[in-house]
Amino acid sequence: MAVELAMPKSASEEKVKGPEFNDQDRITDILTTEKHMTNKYSVGLNEMQNPMLRKVIQDILLDTQSAQFQIFDLMFQKGWYKMKVADQQEVQALKTQFTNYSTQIPQF
Repeated sequence: MAVELAMPKSASEEKVKGPEFNDQDRITDILTTEKHMTNKYSVGLNEMQNPMLRKVIQDILLDTQSAQFQIFDLMFQKGWYKMKVADQQEVQALKTQFTNYSTQIPQF
């Protein structure tokens, strides 16, 4: 049985969501935007040659990653972001899987 990890919601929070755009919807939209931005900055860095521009974008990426984590943490604290708790067997299986992937990468 999978266990979900989240902070409990307060009794004052609404139980059924209506059609209006609420705070949870807004912050979910912001988190999604931050995730998209970190992905695009990362791809840009992979294809960037100019050292000065690379440094600027690298700094922006770090700031964006920090903002993304702060938003995620706020959502988690409010009970708006739930995560499945992995048992030790799942963790070990994924560790083995990704370790095996690394053996397929050519060494230069």
